[in-house]
Amino acid sequence: MKRQVHRSGRSSGESSKRIAAGLTIVGPGRVGQAMAKLLAESGFSIRFVAARRPVAARRAVRFIGSGTAVGVHATELTDAGVILLTVSDAALGLLASDLAQLRDRWSEKVVLHTSGALPSDVLRPFHRRGASVGSLHPFQTVPTATIGLRNLRGCFWGIEGDRQACAVATQLARALDGTPFPVRPSWKVLYHAAAVLSCGAVVALLDQSARLLRAAGVPAGIVRPMLGRFVGETVGNFVRLGGHQALTGPAVRRDWRTIAHHLAALRRYMPAVQPVYEELTRIMARLAGHRLPPRLLTN
Repeated sequence: MKRQVHRSGRSSGESSKRIAAGLTIVGPGRVGQAMAKLLAESGFSIRFVAARRPVAARRAVRFIGSGTAVGVHATELTDAGVILLTVSDAALGLLASDLAQLRDRWSEKVVLHTSGALPSDVLRPFHRRGASVGSLHPFQTVPTATIGLRNLRGCFWGIEGDRQACAVATQLARALDGTPFPVRPSWKVLYHAAAVLSCGAVVALLDQSARLLRAAGVPAGIVRPMLGRFVGETVGNFVRLGGHQALTGPAVRRDWRTIAHHLAALRRYMPAVQPVYEELTRIMARLAGHRLPPRLLTN
């Protein structure tokens, strides 16, 4: 399937025509509900909300405030000009194969998914039947649909697919005051790995830090606010200065004795975290431009 990563605002007239025919949301989870509600508030027509369980579709319609709840295999969901598949990565391939069979020709339709790891190739069954296909992924954390209403507006959106699909995806992103940017389809998995490292991995590290602070006697009520202020300033420094200048700590100062004390304490009190600390020490030392002394780390 030949695809073109979006690089301009071409085909805006055609994309507007597709969008004017309304949107269908398939698989209204956290991202799907938040996107649909924000798009509806921005003037877009949400025609159908499709889910495997009728109760889930009806609940999503109530949250979104518009649309008609239908089953995931209802033929009427194909009447919209744009189909947004906001399901899990594991479900996307099979769902695409099933839904593509709902009509013989998908010409004049645009089908988009919101997976960060999968390229638009997963929508090949639609493409074979004439649809334009692509993806738009919010580079943002959406732990709940309600928080998504705040986080998705004004965020960055990774976009790839054929020209028409990219034009539609770009228009949707900009309608939410977002910044669309192109992602190379063949490298999309690395793009998503970057998202996981900068979000999920950070949360996991913060949780471990909170455990250590509580073990050290820091009052539980201030642990998360304290970490929030600390990490928030760190992120701000990274944005302003870049990684090399923003990095602080014993690896920057070549304070190997302190790092050795950290490792000894972790081996005793939280051994599961020790290998993580060691690997991060290697990365921090490289970023600081320093060579670790022999035998500081265990492997």
